[in-house]
Amino acid sequence: MALLTPLSAPVTERVIGAAIKVHKALGPGLLESAYQGCLAHELTLGGLTVDREREIPFSYKGLLLQPAYRVDLVVEHQVLIEVMAVERIHPIHEAQLLTYLKVGGFRTGLLINFNVPVLKDGLRRILL
Repeated sequence: MALLTPLSAPVTERVIGAAIKVHKALGPGLLESAYQGCLAHELTLGGLTVDREREIPFSYKGLLLQPAYRVDLVVEHQVLIEVMAVERIHPIHEAQLLTYLKVGGFRTGLLINFNVPVLKDGLRRILL
């Protein structure tokens, strides 16, 4: 995996800061959709561009599947965010995010699991 690009590093830092604010205010135990909406709002309040439920098409041998994937958030057109509220992040979650990054042409992604006592324990940064 690569190092953070100069453009994505400040964005991921701001996303993580916003996620910490949301987690401190709400704590664990809510549905993913609640965290997704609150995080999108917090990021927008912070002056970032946020696309929610963005569709990512996928093609296989000339067959275009659209929408193939729907990602939770795309911030500043460069960082893909998957919001979770699960007991723990499993390797399959990381593999799915890697697939979304490859298919969507992104280099940086964050898995954010809000169902933890301390948010830093629920963060995974994935880079291509």
